[in-house]
Amino acid sequence: MPFAENVAILIEGREVPAQRRHIEGFWVAAFDRNPAAYKLRVTWPHNVVEDHEDPYRFPPLITDFDIHLHSEGTLQEAWRMLGAHPAECMGVPGIRFAVWAPAAQCVSVAGDFNGWNAHRHPMRLRNGGIWEIFLPHVPRGAAYKFAVTWRGGHVQLKTDPYAFRTEVPPKQASLVHGIPHYEWHDADWMRSRASSDILRRPVAIYELHLESWLRGEMGRPLTYREMAGRLVPYVKSMGFTHIEMLPIMEHPFSGSWGYQVTGYFTPTSRFGTPEDFMFFIDSCHREGIGVILDWVPAHFPRDAHGLARFDGTALYEHEDPRQGEHKDWGTLIYNFGRHEVRTFLLSNALWWLKHYHIDGLRVDAVASMIYLDYSRNDGEWIPNQYGGRENLEAIEFLKRFNELVHEVPGAFTVAEESTSFPGVCRPVYLGGLGFTMKWNMGWMHDMLHYFKQDPIHRKFHHNDITFSMLYAFSENFVLPISHDEVVHLKKSLLGKMPGDEWQRFASARAFLAYMWGHPGKKLLFMGQELGQYEEWNENASVRWELLAFDYHRNLQGTLQELNRLYASEPALHEVDFHYSGFEWIDINDVENSVISFLRFADDRGNFLVFVCNFTPVPRHGYRIGVPKPGRYEEIFNSDSARFGGSNLIHPIGLEAAPHPWHARPASIQVTLPPLAVMIFKPC
Repeated sequence: MPFAENVAILIEGREVPAQRRHIEGFWVAAFDRNPAAYKLRVTWPHNVVEDHEDPYRFPPLITDFDIHLHSEGTLQEAWRMLGAHPAECMGVPGIRFAVWAPAAQCVSVAGDFNGWNAHRHPMRLRNGGIWEIFLPHVPRGAAYKFAVTWRGGHVQLKTDPYAFRTEVPPKQASLVHGIPHYEWHDADWMRSRASSDILRRPVAIYELHLESWLRGEMGRPLTYREMAGRLVPYVKSMGFTHIEMLPIMEHPFSGSWGYQVTGYFTPTSRFGTPEDFMFFIDSCHREGIGVILDWVPAHFPRDAHGLARFDGTALYEHEDPRQGEHKDWGTLIYNFGRHEVRTFLLSNALWWLKHYHIDGLRVDAVASMIYLDYSRNDGEWIPNQYGGRENLEAIEFLKRFNELVHEVPGAFTVAEESTSFPGVCRPVYLGGLGFTMKWNMGWMHDMLHYFKQDPIHRKFHHNDITFSMLYAFSENFVLPISHDEVVHLKKSLLGKMPGDEWQRFASARAFLAYMWGHPGKKLLFMGQELGQYEEWNENASVRWELLAFDYHRNLQGTLQELNRLYASEPALHEVDFHYSGFEWIDINDVENSVISFLRFADDRGNFLVFVCNFTPVPRHGYRIGVPKPGRYEEIFNSDSARFGGSNLIHPIGLEAAPHPWHARPASIQVTLPPLAVMIFKPC
C-alpha cells in the first residue's frame, strides 16, 4: 500500500496491525494459521481511513485448460478469458482482469480506482504468460490500463487488447464494461440469413465512413442511435441490401479512417456505447439491411499504448523489420505463426459475428498478408522456408479464419485482394483461401480508365470495357467503387467523367447502369450516388445540399431504380459467378463504342438484353440480335427524362422480327441514345 500511513488487518472482530517492511509500501502481518475472510484497514494521509478487501486473498479464476487452449491457438472465444470481466468470488463482487504478456517482469492494473498507482495491484503470473487478478468492488465504467514492466525496468502503460469499451479519443484508457448485453429483435433476419445463399441473392453494398456520412449541428458526428434513425431509412429507400462501414473498431487517429486499430473488441466510443452500436445493427436488420465491417488483420499501429512491443518484446509483431514492418503505412505486421496471435485475431472475428450479429467481414489488404515481398525491394524481405515469396503462416491463418467464419450461420467474408493469387474464393477443402467473395480491383481499374477518356477516344480503349469478362467467373467478384477511388487526388466518380455538365452526368448514369448489369455483386461509396463534385473529405459531411439541383437528384434516382431492378430481376443476381449467366451479343462495334450482352437467370427463359452506347452520338435504326422473336419491353433507359436524359426512349416497346443478327435467330431495331444504357425484357 504505497503512501499509506498505517495498515491493519480486520479479522474475526479484531484489528491486527501490520508493519511497514519496505519504503515502497510493503506491509506485513504474520499469523500462525491460514486466516479466514479478512479486510485491510488503511489509513491514508490527512487521517483518511478506508476498509478494503485484499485482492490477494482470492484464488485464481481462470482455468488451466483455457490457458492451454490459448497457448496452442485453439481458444476460439478468448475474450471470455482475457480482458476485464465482472465476477463474484467467495461472495464478493469485483472485476477479473487478465492479459497475455509472457516476457514482462511484472504486470499491474492501474486505474482511477487505485489512483493510477502501478504498484498497488500487481497481477499473478500463470502458465503461458497469462497475468491475472481479481479486484473486489471495482465499479463498472472505471478506467484502467495495464502497467507492464519490461526487462530492464521500464514501465509502459498499455490499453487492454481485449477491452470491450474505451474512453473517447484522444483519451486512451480502457473502461470496465464486461461483455455487452442487448435484447435483440432481429430473429427473423438471422433465420433468413442462415437459410439463404448470399451468392444467389442481390447484394448492393453502400460503403460509408460513419463519421462523415452526415454531421449534426456545428459539425458534430452523429451517434449510433442517431444513425439508426437517419442512415437506415435512407439506405432502405435507395434499395441497397447492405451497408459496409470503414473500420469502426477503436482507433486513436480519425485521419486513419479506422484502419489503424488499437481496440479490436470495441466499437469506437466516438459515437456511443457498445449497446448503442448493437441498437444500430439491430435497426439495420429489422429493416432488411445487412451489415459488413471492414476488418484489419494485416497490420496495426505503433502507438505506445497499443499492441506494439506489448511486453517489451515483439509479442504480436515480428522482431525483424523485414517481416514486421509495413513501410508504406508506418505500421507493424502480425506474426501469424504465433499461436496466441492467431487466437487473438480469430477470436476477434468471431466476436463481431456472434456478439454484434455482423453479417460479413471484409478483410483489408489481403495481398499485403499473403506476399512477403509486398511493396518491398530486393533484400528487404525474407523468403519462406521453401525460398518463395508467399507468407505461408498468413495463408494458413486466412484459411482457418474463413473456416471458422463460415461455421456461423449465414456469415460471409470478402477479400480486398488486388493480385491474381489463385483460389481466393475457392473452398479451403479444395485448396483455396475460402473467402465468400473478392473485390474485383482489375474491373474497377479498367472501367475508371475507360470512362476517364474523352468519348471520341474511347474506341482506342475498347478492351478496357470488355476485358473483365475474360476472368469474370474465376472468383466470386464484388464490383467496387470504393472510398480509395474517390480520394487522394483521384477525383470523385462524377469528377472522373469528361465533357460538359450534361455529358458528365450522362456518363455517370451509363457507368452505373453498366456496373449494375455486369456479373458480380455491387459496392458504391457514399456520395457518389448523388454526383458529389469533390473528393471524399473525412472531416466533412456528404454534400447533401446538392440534392436541391436536378442533375444530382436525377442521378440519385437512377441508382434507386437500378437497385429496384437489381432486386426484382433474377437475371441480374441469380447467376453472378458462372458463365451461364452472361453472353455477349456484340463486342465488336469498336468504332461506335457500342456493346450489347445478355444476362440470364437460373431459368434461361428469363433473360435481359443490355445495349450500351458510350459516345454522345445518338444512333437510329441500330440492329441488335436477340435470343427469340416476340415483344420486348424497355424496362430501363438511363437517357430517360426522369433521370435527366434527352428522353430517346422506347415507350411502347419493340417487336423482335425473325431476322437473324449477331448469330441470334431474331433481332430488334433500336434508337441508341447518347451516353446511355438500355435494358430490354421479353414480354
